[in-house]
Amino acid sequence: MEVPVVFLAKLWSFISFLPFFLLLFLLGLLKAALIGPVVVGIIFIGNSAVIIGLWTAHFVWTYYCVAKTKKLGLVLKIVVLVLLPVPLVLWPIFGIVGSLLGGVGYGLFAPLLATFEAVGENVTDKFYHCFVDGCWSTIKGGCTVVQDFTDFCFHSYFSYMDELIEKLLPDEKPMDIKLSKLPSCLLASLIGVPVDVLLITAVALWKSPCMLFRGWKRLLEDLVGREGPFLETVCVPFAGLAIILWPLAVVGALIGAIVSSFFLGLYSGVIVHQEDSLQMGLAYIVSVVSLFDEYVNDLLYLREGSRLPRPKYRRNMGPSPEREKLGDNHNNDSKNGRESSYTSKLISERSRTLKWAMQQYKPMQVWDWLFKSCEVNGRILLRDGLITSKDIEECILKGNCKKLGIQLPAWSLLQCLLASAKSNSSGLVISDDVELTRMNGPRDKVFEWFIGPLLIMKEQIKRLQLDENEEICLRELVMRCKNETPEEWDDTEFASSDKVRRAQLQSIIRRLQGIVASMSRVPTFRRRFRNLVKVLYIEAIQGGASVNHMGGILEARYGNNSCNQSEDKNDRDETINKGEHKEYDNGNLV
Repeated sequence: MEVPVVFLAKLWSFISFLPFFLLLFLLGLLKAALIGPVVVGIIFIGNSAVIIGLWTAHFVWTYYCVAKTKKLGLVLKIVVLVLLPVPLVLWPIFGIVGSLLGGVGYGLFAPLLATFEAVGENVTDKFYHCFVDGCWSTIKGGCTVVQDFTDFCFHSYFSYMDELIEKLLPDEKPMDIKLSKLPSCLLASLIGVPVDVLLITAVALWKSPCMLFRGWKRLLEDLVGREGPFLETVCVPFAGLAIILWPLAVVGALIGAIVSSFFLGLYSGVIVHQEDSLQMGLAYIVSVVSLFDEYVNDLLYLREGSRLPRPKYRRNMGPSPEREKLGDNHNNDSKNGRESSYTSKLISERSRTLKWAMQQYKPMQVWDWLFKSCEVNGRILLRDGLITSKDIEECILKGNCKKLGIQLPAWSLLQCLLASAKSNSSGLVISDDVELTRMNGPRDKVFEWFIGPLLIMKEQIKRLQLDENEEICLRELVMRCKNETPEEWDDTEFASSDKVRRAQLQSIIRRLQGIVASMSRVPTFRRRFRNLVKVLYIEAIQGGASVNHMGGILEARYGNNSCNQSEDKNDRDETINKGEHKEYDNGNLV
């Protein structure tokens, strides 16, 4: 008799949930109808103005940089200059249309989600927040989108172009293609684009009903069993919203597959050039469909692998040597990853609200950690005189932000690597209770590009076995030296005189600075970096004593390029603490 009672209770809960959900849904749509047009206008007009206003500069500067660069050979440069008008002319069209669609999507879904978010457990006045939340915040979010887009079109674009016209390194060769390979490359691309677009679109269409019904099945199972995002009663309204919006997610995935298939087909020409074989390019055209099918199977937890043919399209398809150096732990983790995914495929992370679930998304966690770590280390370096108010003023007024924008994040990453190597961790220790590994880290390629080199550098640091004095000295070496040659450290008090050891550390520092320089081109980086500079500027003003005066005293006492031993560092901290009794909370960050 116990089963029917439970069933009736769940049935009554579902019936009583429907009016509550419908009221929230209608209220969210009403707010979207009022706020949406304003947000669409902000994003559409703002982004369109940026695109049209900078299009002439982009067109002229792109041609100038491509013509001037030494990184492209003569044949490849001519091909690029001939084909360059196509993307430059299409860019305003796709940019403006994308801004319109993005504005419509954001203006519709942001107020809708905020309405459901207002019934969260931590919200005090739910009735008030149901009407207010998602109005002004959505308008501010639209302005933030325009701000990030402007940063990308202005800062990121010109940063890429400046890198393109940089001088070649002594051991670097220009990238070029042989004129004899050009016809076969073009032939492979002309064959690959229509074939891969048709086949990948067919696979995506074939798998999309499975994605639709499996998604609905999982959402219903979580709703009935009160698991995953529907564990708490206050999160139950999200079940209906997720079930309604899931077909849009499937359509978005389908569109993404169709768009990506075009570029996958074009890449066959690159394979032909790299392998110097038209046969390898044709094999890639067939293999990429199988690779896409396997990726979709993994995403939907279907059978492992793919039944489609996958001919070998590279002569050497083994793993890279750097990946093998990471040890057998990663191989074992990846081998067991597929098995663990089957056992946990219906278990979602517990989350009280949708916004909290979004904040727990691991790429956002890593991004938040990086800027939190930069803020904490920036306060410490400001206290110790390694960052002065002059550096902050030059960054704000003149745009010279190398110390704050490159060296400070590089030191934060290096400090994380030192702590991870010392703790003998298999991943990166980003806080006292969080360890980032390949299994629990972000799975997207962007953050894999970010984390993969850090794991390799951590293993290199572990083999160097740095002592405490060397670690203390590295901080000033990162912040004050260019780290281009081992002889640059001769005037410092770095403990080791081994030039090979110094060159290895300088190589790690330069790689970290290169990673940070590439990260600075991400749109959100500039906005968050400006907030970081504001925090440090306020910290310098509220320091009690003039930061310029403190920095001058420390510079006169210790010199510009000297590394302090532990006794000197303690004396310096004591001197600063006498004039400034403020303690800095490091937030338990590494």
